[in-house]
Amino acid sequence: MEESLLFYEEVVGLEENRRFEAGPDMEIVFLGNGETQVELIDNKNNNGINIDQGISLGFEVESINEMMAFVKEKGISIHSGPFEPAPNVAFFYVLDPNGLKIQFIENK
Repeated sequence: MEESLLFYEEVVGLEENRRFEAGPDMEIVFLGNGETQVELIDNKNNNGINIDQGISLGFEVESINEMMAFVKEKGISIHSGPFEPAPNVAFFYVLDPNGLKIQFIENK
């Protein structure tokens, strides 16, 4: 949980909104202040993480070049990209601490 919190706070830029115990072996944390939030669940009784490879979360950034340099400074490898499928959009992916693809996208 703490590694994921650091990633989403320091790399993605989300703030912890709410944290609570959801049972004796489960903690839930919500990050973000808008309509859509990221929910992290730490369930001590869950022995594995199953993430479909087709799922990703996307976050808009001002500059993918600056964001790529920033994640590299944090010791995070670029999973794939950068891609520029159209002249007005560019993006790349990293993996969060649990292996979920995170997309950083620049709309030019």
